[in-house]
Amino acid sequence: MDQNTIAIIWDFDKTLTPNYMQNPIFEQFKVDPVKFWVEVNSLPEKYALADIKVNKDTIYLNHMITCVRQGLFPRLNNKLLKELGQKIEFYNGIPEIFSQLDTIIDKPQFKTFNIHIENYIVSTGITQMIRGSKVAPFIKDIWGCEFIENPIPTKLCKENSSSRDDILSQIGYIIDNTSKTRAIFEINKGANVFPKDIDVNSTMKAESRRVPFENMVYIADGPSDIPVFSILKQYGGSTFAIYPKGNKEAFDQVELLLRGGRIDSYAEADYSSGTQTNMWLTRRVEEIANKIYQKMKDALDKSAGKPPRHIVEE
Repeated sequence: MDQNTIAIIWDFDKTLTPNYMQNPIFEQFKVDPVKFWVEVNSLPEKYALADIKVNKDTIYLNHMITCVRQGLFPRLNNKLLKELGQKIEFYNGIPEIFSQLDTIIDKPQFKTFNIHIENYIVSTGITQMIRGSKVAPFIKDIWGCEFIENPIPTKLCKENSSSRDDILSQIGYIIDNTSKTRAIFEINKGANVFPKDIDVNSTMKAESRRVPFENMVYIADGPSDIPVFSILKQYGGSTFAIYPKGNKEAFDQVELLLRGGRIDSYAEADYSSGTQTNMWLTRRVEEIANKIYQKMKDALDKSAGKPPRHIVEE
C-alpha cells in the first residue's frame, strides 16, 4: 500500500446539516416529526416490557417500515428516499469545503507521490438520502443504514406467494454509534476498496494498511461519536467536533470532549472560508500531506543507493 491517502471521515446529521436528514420525509407525507421521534424514543421501553431488546440508535428504521405498512408513508421506497435527499439542507460552506481541501494539496510536491484526499461519510442515517444529496459527488464511500424493498423469497416453500411491492420492507444494513468503528477499520485496511481480497478482520501489519490512522480526520458533533473519537485518538488520528452557533448545551458537550482528551479541537458549525472550522481543517489536511510527503521522500532517498562514479587518482 502506498499510504498516500488522506481520509476525511464525516458524520452527517448535525455535523454537515443543521437538521436531521429525515425531515424531507416528514414534509413529503405531512407528518409531524416531533410526534414521530417521541414515538421512536418510547419504543425501547415498550419493547422491554415484552422482554425484547432493541438498538436505540436504529430502532427508528423499524418504525419507518411500520409507518409504510400502516400507510403513513405510502409507497416510500429507495428511489423516493434518494429524491428526497436533494432537499436536505446543509451548513454554510458545504459542499464548497470539499473542493477547497482538494486545492490545499494541489501542489507539485504532493502530486509527485499522488497524495490525495478521500471523503467518507459514516452515519446512522439513511444511505439513499445521502446519495441523493448535494454532497454525494464529493464522497468516495458511505456507511449508513439501508432498506430492502423486495426480499428474496425462500425456495423451501412449495408455493411462492411473494409479490413485488417496491416499498421499504426490511432493513438491509445498519450502522449505529458503536459499529461506526468497524467502518474506520475498513477504511484503514482498505477493505472497502478491495472487498474481495481484504476482510475487516484480516490480520495486517501497519505498513500494509491502505490508510494509516494518522492520515485520518474525523469530524462529528458530539458524545455519540466517542467510540470513533477514542479509536482515532488512540492511534494518532485527528478528531474535531462542531456545535451549532449559539447552542450552549452543544457547546458544553464539545468542551467536555476536549477536556476529556477525546478531540483535538472544536468550533461552530460553519465551514465557510475564514471560519475557525474551515481554517482548522485546511491546516490539518496540509500538515498531514506534508508528513506523508516527507515520509515517502525519506523512504525513496533511503532506497536509492548512490550511483557509481569515476575515481580520479592523484
